Amino acid sequence: MSEMEKITIENIVASTSLAEHLDLSRIALALEGSEYEPEQFPGLIYRLKDPKTAVLIFRSGKVNCTGAKNLENVKKTIDIIIDKLKKAKIEVYDNPDIIVQNIVAVYDLESDLNLTDIAMSLGLENVEYEPEQFPGLVYRVEEPKVVLLLFGSGKVVCTGAKEESEIEQAVIKVKKELQKVGLI
Repeated sequence: MSEMEKITIENIVASTSLAEHLDLSRIALALEGSEYEPEQFPGLIYRLKDPKTAVLIFRSGKVNCTGAKNLENVKKTIDIIIDKLKKAKIEVYDNPDIIVQNIVAVYDLESDLNLTDIAMSLGLENVEYEPEQFPGLVYRVEEPKVVLLLFGSGKVVCTGAKEESEIEQAVIKVKKELQKVGLI
């Protein structure tokens, strides 16, 4: 089994632009169940059941999609929004570029970790470990530029990736570093 097969993507945050300007009051009427309270938050919130995602739509035409567990569901979510808006006679772009902002994934090293020893071996310039503040060790990987949260249970959370391959690279890298110093 490859490392990627052991990695579980929990959330993908992506953004796009649907127009130069959007009338959120009109969209709130068109998207049943949407939440739009401009005095509390400048964007409109719309949740989908399938795929289970949420979008934030802003007056500027910018849209953020969150909650997807794969890139296909990001695209599907944006397509659904475009379709619903077009049906409501709201002008939007046909095939906007979608940019992944962040992928959050989990991985299990399948070994208990001594985070104090790991903090010393990985080098203090890339590591934050304050167990009184947070139970995990924060490891900032330079290349690929991601952040790994390591927990004593062996669970690892990866955040900051823009592509799935970056998660796999970071997991392989940390595993090699920990194996090299005999900590897993």
